[in-house]
Amino acid sequence: MLRIDNLSKRYGDYLVFQGLTHTFTPGCVALCEEDSTGKSSLLGIIAGALAPDSGDVWIDGHSLTHAPQQAKSRLAYVPDNCLTLPTQTGRGLLLQVAQEKQVMLDDAVLDLAYRLGLEPHLDKRFEQMSTGTRRKVYLTAAALGKPAVVIADGASNGLDAAARAVLADVFKTWAGDRVVLFASHDAELVAASEARRVNVADLR
Repeated sequence: MLRIDNLSKRYGDYLVFQGLTHTFTPGCVALCEEDSTGKSSLLGIIAGALAPDSGDVWIDGHSLTHAPQQAKSRLAYVPDNCLTLPTQTGRGLLLQVAQEKQVMLDDAVLDLAYRLGLEPHLDKRFEQMSTGTRRKVYLTAAALGKPAVVIADGASNGLDAAARAVLADVFKTWAGDRVVLFASHDAELVAASEARRVNVADLR
């Protein structure tokens, strides 16, 4: 469902990683290393938000280099920074993603929003939300269209204990038929979601 092929990335003279090649099968995988190990760069490249210096990413059989639209249509991405659209409302983002994926904003997705405690916040603008609330909106959007791959950077940052428990349950459910790849220092989330721990340097 997800394959990275000979990925390399550097910033100036600093080599972040080189030659990463790995195939991910359905399941939950956590990148739990300390900072400056390339976690965010790798997740950004897989999500198509950052260009690699070399290599390619394959999502559900589609090349991110040669068929980016098809590849991204099978992907959900929760970035570390969830304030890229400050004036948009939470409901507006959900409707936008639903339209992009050509699906309905159905009761199952809204139920996840309510389980995460989003009901009183959906019509607020992102600039009016807390960090955790913004993340909850993006996590809810990740449920739209049943993506083959879910990427989440700082998956539980800003979430309260109740929302983290919901997230762990959701990740476990999604892992049954898709790849859930996330970066987190939240040991409880990693354990509760039954994620496999992986280091970036080991993806060769």
